[in-house]
Amino acid sequence: MPQLTFTLPDGTVDTVEVTTLLNAGYAGRNQEEVASHIAELAELGVPAPTTIPAMYPISPYLAQQTTEVFVQHERTSGEAEWALVITEDDVLLTVACDHTDRDLEVHSVAWSKNAAPDVLGSRAWRLSDIADRLDDITLSAWVGEGDGEPSTLIQTGTLADLLAPKYWLDVLREKGLHTPGTVLVSGTISMRHGVNQFADSWKVALRDPSTGDEISCSYRTVRMPQPIG
Repeated sequence: MPQLTFTLPDGTVDTVEVTTLLNAGYAGRNQEEVASHIAELAELGVPAPTTIPAMYPISPYLAQQTTEVFVQHERTSGEAEWALVITEDDVLLTVACDHTDRDLEVHSVAWSKNAAPDVLGSRAWRLSDIADRLDDITLSAWVGEGDGEPSTLIQTGTLADLLAPKYWLDVLREKGLHTPGTVLVSGTISMRHGVNQFADSWKVALRDPSTGDEISCSYRTVRMPQPIG
């Protein structure tokens, strides 16, 4: 099983062996946000969901801390998210970017999310340390073209835009998945209109306005060679 290593604000390091990876979907608290996201996907040919929120099981090895995401074609893109990481004795919150194959998504959302990694940050907060101000934490994403750093804002909001971590922790308990090694990625917020989501690079950040602390992940997509045969 893959291992993830997180540095916490006090300088301690926690290593987690991922046994279960789950991606939430259509998980906005604001139904207008959810409808906007469904409309974005509809423009890409993705059928509307029959149940919301959704939760998709993902291959655990796709939870990665990487700076490169290998893709088969140009129609892939990320999604700004947060992730819950359950350890032996704690629950951590970190930043995440769910990279998704949009061509495959028109056939199955679950398939598309198993075609590329969930990129997670290398730093995390203890959920208990920020529980009193979760809704104030901002979630933002930027994209970039060519060799430039991601600098074009494509997503921005706060954790108040998404179902709270407590909601998902209750779901995990109900399903017997609240166990060490479970990672749940939150679902995303709407993208800004007019920004090309099929970008060469992505950056996602969580920022705590009360402390100024920010945790982020960033990566560049790498096109694989054309198949032979």
